[in-house]
Amino acid sequence: MENYTIRNMEEEDDVPTLSAETFAALQEFYAEQQRRQEILTKLEENDKLKENILFDENWQLSQFWYHEATVQSLVKVIDKMVADGGRVALVSCPTLFVPVKRQLGARATVSLLEYDRRFEVHGPDFIFYDYNTPEKLPPEALHSYDLVVADPPFLSEECITKTSETIKLLAKDKIVVCTGTVMRENVEKLLALKICEFQPHHRNNLANEFSCYANFDLDGILRCS
Repeated sequence: MENYTIRNMEEEDDVPTLSAETFAALQEFYAEQQRRQEILTKLEENDKLKENILFDENWQLSQFWYHEATVQSLVKVIDKMVADGGRVALVSCPTLFVPVKRQLGARATVSLLEYDRRFEVHGPDFIFYDYNTPEKLPPEALHSYDLVVADPPFLSEECITKTSETIKLLAKDKIVVCTGTVMRENVEKLLALKICEFQPHHRNNLANEFSCYANFDLDGILRCS
């Protein structure tokens, strides 16, 4: 009995202890997880809340939400280009999802392909997407979308090249890409898109100039609306 007690005391001395800073960080992590779970639970209980929630931008993921005027312009284009029973894919542009879904209603299918798993709250309309594995898509998604709208997260040749691979795998016909003007040559070469007069803007002004590219008369649609 005595030996047993001594042995356990020695074992307890060997157990590592957390520093105050590490413990505080761990508490904050679990608190954030709990807050996120509470949001998910509320959303599951009330679908209408999904239309009102807007997650904060995650700059580590290069997330920059569109200005409201840009959202409305793109929604008009999507509404015009997608026929009843059609399908639209939104690639790495999550703030478009709810407005597009609201506008199209039940007349068309809207899929969100996104890396940020916070947007899993949109249920079966959410498809996890990592541009580093551009071909990793559900079989049923291949060449099944009448319109693909994409906003690659990073202004790099690697990102636009891999995202373009995904777009080609998804698209049946029409394509819209919103990205930095500096990527124009890449977009034209990879996807044969033309730069538009319409320019997307963000809620937080960005240093880089952004442009919109399409393989149809996007500007004409906006002029007529």
